[in-house]
Amino acid sequence: MSEGTVLLVEDNPRNLKLARDVLEFAGFAVTVATTGEEAVTEATRNVPDLILMDLQLPGISGHTALARLRDDPRTAGIPIVALTAFAMSADRDRALSTGFDGYLEKPISVREFPEQVRAHLRAGRLGGPGG
Repeated sequence: MSEGTVLLVEDNPRNLKLARDVLEFAGFAVTVATTGEEAVTEATRNVPDLILMDLQLPGISGHTALARLRDDPRTAGIPIVALTAFAMSADRDRALSTGFDGYLEKPISVREFPEQVRAHLRAGRLGGPGG
């Protein structure tokens, strides 16, 4: 049984492969997008349980993709977590204040990543961060 469906939005092939492999090994169904535009299209088409989104993407940014997803009733309720190499507290605060439901730093920890994703899925099912 699947842990849930995750849309992974990442333009770096190595980061994408690592995160996808770790999530699939942990039992998640994973779909991918490599641009913000693809993320919006994929999320609208398949409505995942959770979106993990890089902030710096080709085309529209993760912030712009987030805004488009929040504006669409079909995708407005999907938990969206920033997955980024920006690790300063101001970056985290900005991501959360602009509407991301959580924040995970790259590089990911292969050991901790699946549980971090599960925690965001649980929070999303309970109505948001902190449940």
